Amino acid sequence: MATGKIRYWAAAKEAAGVAEETYEAVTLGELMTKITQNRADLAHVVRRCSFLVDGSPVGKRPHDDVVLGDGATVEVLPPFAGG
Repeated sequence: MATGKIRYWAAAKEAAGVAEETYEAVTLGELMTKITQNRADLAHVVRRCSFLVDGSPVGKRPHDDVVLGDGATVEVLPPFAGG
């Protein structure tokens, strides 16, 4: 099981109640399940978010297919207003 850091931005940070936290998960899908358990506000926000894993966009890949390496940093990016 990989360990790493997840960083929340904007509305995701507000919903999570923290700017970052550590995690243990094998895939991004598993991580999303863990972080949204008993956190309804965060679950609602992350449905609209995009994700970076070590700076690389996840895009439309299924989250269960995105394997997290040990020490990976996951960025949770809600849609931003403006241009």
